[in-house]
Amino acid sequence: MQSLSWRHIEIFRAVMTTPNLTEAAIVLNTSQPTISRELARLEHLLQFKLFDRIKGRLKPTAQGLRFFEEVERSYYGLDRIKNSAQTIRHFDNAQISIICLPAFAQSLLPQICQLFMKDYPEVNLTVIPQESPVLEEWLSAQRYDVGLTEHLQTPAGTEQITLGSLNEVCVLPKGHPLEKKPILSPIDFQNQRFISLSLTDNYRQMIDTIFSQHRINRKMVMETHSASSICAMALKGIGISIVNPITAQDFHNQSNGKLVIRPLSFSIPFTVSLIKPIHRPSSQLSEIFIQYLQQSFKRIEHNLTSALLHQ
Repeated sequence: MQSLSWRHIEIFRAVMTTPNLTEAAIVLNTSQPTISRELARLEHLLQFKLFDRIKGRLKPTAQGLRFFEEVERSYYGLDRIKNSAQTIRHFDNAQISIICLPAFAQSLLPQICQLFMKDYPEVNLTVIPQESPVLEEWLSAQRYDVGLTEHLQTPAGTEQITLGSLNEVCVLPKGHPLEKKPILSPIDFQNQRFISLSLTDNYRQMIDTIFSQHRINRKMVMETHSASSICAMALKGIGISIVNPITAQDFHNQSNGKLVIRPLSFSIPFTVSLIKPIHRPSSQLSEIFIQYLQQSFKRIEHNLTSALLHQ
């Protein structure tokens, strides 16, 4: 025995919402006899009368009207499903959470997020700045969609992708004697007032090791935990320092060149790593954002290199 099909419902609804069978046939791209035949089959399947045939015209019965009310509710539900599918497809009201070091939240992500949100204005971004070691704990706990670190290590439960590597740079206030030198070597830091990162910071340890190897004595005038703080202090003439080039360039631009940047003759690599959680459901939107990260970082890398050559 034939069962009720969606085609039967389409035909019934077309007849109810058009002036006559001819119009219904045009809407459904079929013939009038086919519609008449399928309506008769539908009434047989339902075992009640949908229409009275009066002088060649169809008039809905009371049961037919009740049935139409239910069909309309189903179509309303189907429209909602279609609208939901469109919303999901276009990422409307979608969310991405990004956890990263404060330096990246201040000096790297703003320009990347600006480009991304221009193309996906309905997406909501949550940026969570977090210092180590809490950052690594959150990365392992999968509490994010995309993570950014300055390490090559891969936290448990994650996948690490290197976005790129740049060299650390020296920052100093405009008018400082070392501004005249295009590249600074270890000897240039002898007896200079120096602002350091905290003792537990990996970059602090690398910097101290290099100056120790060259027997360079600096005047350690201040210690602070972030590159942004160092740049702000250097801008006020408190001392000079060595920081990552992304934060340095950001402060240079904001200060209209009052914070000067100089490359170093020795290498202290600054690596930016993308961290992806492997235990969260896959997300097409997150993958799109990652593509923006990778493409934008290449441009940032190129612009930083060019800027250092012309400063």
